[in-house]
This record gives sequence, C-alpha cells and structure tokens, in this order.
Amino acid sequence: MSSYIIQEDKLRNFTEAVFKRIGCTEKDAALAADVLIASDLRGIDSHGVARLSGYIRLWEKKRINPTPNITIVHETATTATVDGDSGLGLVVAPFAMKLAIEKAEKYGSGWVSVRNSNHFGIAGYHALEAIRRDMIGFAMTNASPLVAPTFTTERLLGTNPMCYAFPAGKYPPVVIDMATSAAANGKLEIAQRAGKPLPEGWVQSNSGDNTTDPHALKAGGSLLPLGSDREHGSHKGFGLGATVDILSAVLSGANYGPWVPPFVSFLDPLPNLPGLGIGHFVGAMRVDGFRPVEEFKSHMDNWIERFKSAKPIDANQPLVIPGEPELEAEAERKIHGIPLVDPVVKDLNEMAKTLGIDGI
Repeated sequence: MSSYIIQEDKLRNFTEAVFKRIGCTEKDAALAADVLIASDLRGIDSHGVARLSGYIRLWEKKRINPTPNITIVHETATTATVDGDSGLGLVVAPFAMKLAIEKAEKYGSGWVSVRNSNHFGIAGYHALEAIRRDMIGFAMTNASPLVAPTFTTERLLGTNPMCYAFPAGKYPPVVIDMATSAAANGKLEIAQRAGKPLPEGWVQSNSGDNTTDPHALKAGGSLLPLGSDREHGSHKGFGLGATVDILSAVLSGANYGPWVPPFVSFLDPLPNLPGLGIGHFVGAMRVDGFRPVEEFKSHMDNWIERFKSAKPIDANQPLVIPGEPELEAEAERKIHGIPLVDPVVKDLNEMAKTLGIDGI
C-alpha cells in the first residue's frame, strides 16, 4: 500500500487546525495535537493522526466537550480524583499528570484518578512527563469493551494500556508502554486499511474460534487478552486489563467493564451507564524519595548495559530495551517525515473538507 510522507510541522499545524475548528482553545488544540504527533513520531501509528477522525465523530455526537471545565472533585495530599467534563483525553490526562507531578514534588509521590474523560492517546506521552523531573511515571486508561476475558466470548474489557517510565543517566529512559490485550485495536485498523490478515492469536470470532480476519470485531468477534489463550497465559493479560479497569474507573467513578462508552464507530452508545465517561489513572514518584537520583540513574545505566549484552538467539536480532524502537522511529521521522498510508490521508482530507479547512 502506498504512503505519503508528511513533515512534522505540516501535520502538527493541520491537527491543531482541526481541534481549533471544533472549538478548542489555541492552547488545548496545541496540546491535543502534540499528544497525537508524539505518537506518530514514535512510530505508534495506530494512536496518532489516524485516530483524528474518531475524535471528530465523538464531537459530532456531542460526546466531547471542546472547552471543558476540568475540576478536582476529591483530594488528599498525595491523591486526587479529576472530573474531565467530557473533554478530550488528550487535554484532560495532561492536567491530571501535572497535578500528580506537583504532588510528587511536594510529598514524594502523587496519584490521580480521572473520570468523565475520553481517549487519551498513547500512555507513554503522559508517563514521560514525570521523567523530565527525575521521577518515575505511570499512566493507564480503560477503553471501549473489545476484549473477551479468558474462557469467554463476551467483550467486557478494553485494550486497557499501561505505561511505566524510568529515568536513566547516559541512556534514554526505559519506557514500557503496552496494551493489556494481545494487540491494540488501532493495529487492527491498520491491517484493515492495508487489506492484510492479522497474526494468529490476536482475535477470536463471535463463537470463540481463532481467526486472522481483520474485520472480525465488526462481525461480533473480540480481541484476546495479552497471552492470546489460556494455554499461553491469557489469564495474566486478563488480570492486567482488570487492574487497569479498576484503577482507572472503579476508583475514579468512570464507566468500567462493558459500560465504557465506545470510541470506535461500529459500537453504539450504551444506555444506563454506571459512571462518567472513560477513566484514567496516572502517577509520579520522586526517585530521591528512595535513594539519590544519580545513584539510581547509574544503576539504571548498568541495568541497560547488562541486558543489552545478553546473548542473542540470532546475532542479527539483539535484545531490545523497552522504548528503543520508539526513539529510533522518532529520530528517523523528525528528519525524514511521518509516513501516512493512503486510506488515512483520504480520511483526513475528507474530514478537513467537512470541517471547512485545508487538507494535508
């Protein structure tokens, strides 16, 4: 499938224009665009501008408030719950992360749960904010119910990503950013656009059979938890996804489990929801609350070096430290531009035409 190469600045300006067109302030539009562009730069194409039309569809259905009044509804010295007022998760989550970091700076750690929000982009963007302050960062969110727990065919959990970010010294931070499902829904969307089959173990049909059909979800199938099936540890992925759901939503008062409002267009809004919007959970811990920062960073460097020296199975495929592929993609794309496949470009240009702004 052919692709276009778009320079970062051009794509950023286009994305900001889209968010401003739906009523976001200049500051919020720039922040929302930054989260999406960061995803594209880091090579996580499933969560970048390819998702932009999804936010617009939510706005058209009045499920996104472009000018939210984000408030703190419950608070202690080290914890808080934030209500996002149906704002873009791309804006609400940074507000919560900033609050967590402020609490950590004063008390050593800060933990913030979020309700009444929307899709917040890549978890890594938010966790990495803590790295800049010599802190360990955490970010997770629940999502539309597309994942069937082990031994079931019923979609009860989202892909529910989690991210942990650890600062290092002479090396880049270690960033563990992953879905708790076998694959993120965005990867299925990429396969659909490319007309390619899925790897085995990502999805199951509505009867619970394994399938490689990228359209299986739209036919009533489900994503599988991390681990794919019981014999390969899917109960562990189910447990991780459940943890994200509970911390993000049961704790905050957001919707959880099968009641999480959908982001994808083929799922209808649910009636009688028990909570408010999508939920997030973010946190930050000061490294010097445990030991001197430079000592920790020195040991992180040593950790990285030892793991990088692990004997590989294949000499052409050395061990990859979590976060390395994203950094390599970012270095490449900042120079040469961001690739977008034809269907994404077409989707963005059609959206631009509808909104009355210039395309890309």
